Amino acid sequence: MERTMSVEDKIKRAEEIYYRRREQGQLKQENVRIPAKTSKKDIKLFKKMIIQIITCLIIYSLFYAVVNNNYIFSEDFTNKAKEILSQDINFNEIYSIISTKVNETIKKIKKEDQKNEEINQQEEQNNDENIGGAEEILTNMEETVENNNDEVIAQEENKTEETPQLSQMEQDANYIKSKISFIKPLNGRISSAYGERNPTTPTVPKNHTGTDIVAETGTKIVSSTNGTVILASSQGDYGKHLKIQIEDVIIVYAHCNKLYVKEGDNISQGQEIAEVGATGNTTGPHLHFEVRYQNRYVDPQMILDL
Repeated sequence: MERTMSVEDKIKRAEEIYYRRREQGQLKQENVRIPAKTSKKDIKLFKKMIIQIITCLIIYSLFYAVVNNNYIFSEDFTNKAKEILSQDINFNEIYSIISTKVNETIKKIKKEDQKNEEINQQEEQNNDENIGGAEEILTNMEETVENNNDEVIAQEENKTEETPQLSQMEQDANYIKSKISFIKPLNGRISSAYGERNPTTPTVPKNHTGTDIVAETGTKIVSSTNGTVILASSQGDYGKHLKIQIEDVIIVYAHCNKLYVKEGDNISQGQEIAEVGATGNTTGPHLHFEVRYQNRYVDPQMILDL
């Protein structure tokens, strides 16, 4: 048996159906996809609509201008237009004038370009001349310097040729004289000079390292320079002898009879230091006076007159 529905049940049933359909409709709308691009047909219609709108605006503007501006169709405007049109315009003359002006302008531009080129060429020539002149000057200067150098070299060579080379002994003697003052240790006759000799006694050496000054036994010997006694001895061929040093120079006083000073004494120039004798390897009383510089023998007669 069918169930009879009351009015209230029918209303509830209708509401349920309404809400269900409403929800389904919303879901369908959400699921509808919006096209990503407008179709070509829609674009054509849009362009057509824009053209129509612009055409309407132009027509409206012309209509407005005609209605509100009577000047365009006034007699004054018409007369002026007729006056302009009635004048004869010589286009050939206008063309000739314009072409003449254009040609003159082109000629001026060409003249200016030519002037600029001439100026640039002149500047280049001047620069070349200046460079050439500078090169010539430099060449002359170099030649002059070379000539001067050659002259200097020649002069130096001449000086070298004119000035004989000094021996080591001569150099030493010149140095000693420039640094130290000397006096004679005693007055007497020189019996044997510095250098090679031919002795008659076999015990006397052939190479003489000093200068022998003959004097009587007991004659006082004075110090030729200032200095310090570094040796006072009676041993060897020199017999009784002294070595006095001043700077790099050592002076030997040999074959003495008696010594007045001892090692370590500071000696003044002219001070009496010994007596002439004949001790050691000798043939008679005399003073053997010897000068040494840096362990090299120097001829005493190159340093002072004995």
